[in-house]
Amino acid sequence: MMSEPARLSRIVTRTGDGGLTGMADGCRLPKTHPRVVALGALDELNAHIGLLRSVLGDLAQGEFLAEQQHALFDLGGFIAMASMAQDEMLPRLDPLDAWIEHHNANLPPLKEFILPGGSPALAQTHIARVTARRAERELWALVAEDTAIEPIAVYLNRLSDALFVLARVLGQQDGSVVYWRRAVKSV
Repeated sequence: MMSEPARLSRIVTRTGDGGLTGMADGCRLPKTHPRVVALGALDELNAHIGLLRSVLGDLAQGEFLAEQQHALFDLGGFIAMASMAQDEMLPRLDPLDAWIEHHNANLPPLKEFILPGGSPALAQTHIARVTARRAERELWALVAEDTAIEPIAVYLNRLSDALFVLARVLGQQDGSVVYWRRAVKSV
């Protein structure tokens, strides 16, 4: 039985010590380049979703979140490959849209804004949601120089919507939603 070659045999290479990092297509970019910033944003979002999965444990949303983690990893590969990337690497939006529609259908109309907080799972869902929003903003900066990235920004927009719906679902299940309340003006 042949074993797979190691993907990383050496972790400390010192090649990034000068502020540059290598991309999958062989080019080296400054760590402040929008492509590298976008990769970092996807990695951070993936980590927050991983933490959310661990907080939720074996609840039903674990499979959905695992799918999103794999999609985010693939999207990072698409960005890192630049001109070598293929459109087949991009995830489809329809499964995400269907998940949102299915889970939102059972929620009551939202009558007030929701504040991040509540149970640890609910709070972590909000952290993942706002991280998705920030990653989306950073991806739009990259779209300005590479329009092939636009489907990723759109995907992140939809993923943040899904995370908002997930927060509502979790909040309904555990009753820990924190609603914004209008400040009472003193007379």
